[in-house]
Amino acid sequence: MKFSHSNLFLIILMTAFFSACNSDTPQRTNSDTLHTGSIDPDVPHIVFVTGDEEYRSEESMPMLARILTNRYGFRVSVAYALTDGIIDPNRQDNIEGLEALEDADMMVMYTRFRNIPDHQGRYILEFAESGKPMAGFRTSTHTFQYGEGHPNQHLDYEWPQKVFGLPWISHYGGRNSTDVSIFENNHSHPILTAVEPFHARSWLYHANTLLDNAEPLLNGRAVEGAEPGGDHFGDPYVVAWTHMYEGEHGTSRVFFTTLGHPEDFFDENMRRLAIQGIFWALGMENQIPEEGLNVDFVGEYDPNPAGFGEQFKPDIRPEDIQLIYTEE
Repeated sequence: MKFSHSNLFLIILMTAFFSACNSDTPQRTNSDTLHTGSIDPDVPHIVFVTGDEEYRSEESMPMLARILTNRYGFRVSVAYALTDGIIDPNRQDNIEGLEALEDADMMVMYTRFRNIPDHQGRYILEFAESGKPMAGFRTSTHTFQYGEGHPNQHLDYEWPQKVFGLPWISHYGGRNSTDVSIFENNHSHPILTAVEPFHARSWLYHANTLLDNAEPLLNGRAVEGAEPGGDHFGDPYVVAWTHMYEGEHGTSRVFFTTLGHPEDFFDENMRRLAIQGIFWALGMENQIPEEGLNVDFVGEYDPNPAGFGEQFKPDIRPEDIQLIYTEE
């Protein structure tokens, strides 16, 4: 793989593992083994698109990428909001590395109110119409913000509902949190294999315009305060679902959750939901074992707190973020 000076910002770190059956797709494993080996261009390539100034997607998405590439052999890329080569989630008009979507097999979105230029945005929009799988987290219900009168204004509200199944509406406030439960009798859905009810630090989003063809997976109840055990208040809303998006060139499997606070991912259930949602979107749900996929952290996950301003880790370049680990 060639890295030019102009695309140093893009990390495309790949790994594949050898299996006895010589399958072209990653095989499940629940061991703690980290898979290493030569690059296999036939395994799925997943591109994570980050750029949110509140919830540290620049830390949580590489964490998921590490699990997927080290434990399951996927090829992964991460695109970041950058200023002069430095990761800067406050930079709303620049996400570099999106050209990786041209040969990607899946797009995972975690962005918030971006107004990137058309020459960047076209990679996202074209991928969404490709019929390939997608996943989204929390503020991707409001991926873009171009504003009234802008030629891209339709991307602010119409696009996320059409593609992901829901647009941004409102939430219950950052001082609160959410108790998460399985939606009705959906325990048998493969994404929810070995996922138990849990408490999420994310405050509940109002999700009352979910498209009719979306399938709810998890419900949320607003909890007073940030810690578990607080009183419930307000109406319950769906916090995770699947959606089939009819794009211009095919039908995409879509997994989405309105959860995604950086602290949510400390809970194994949240990580399992995310990783198994990605497997399902790729059509690989038959590789999810009864005990669920191994979603143990690979490397360190120590995110900065959620919040606006200068909350993110300073002076970090994409090439500073390690995705591939090897066992000693």
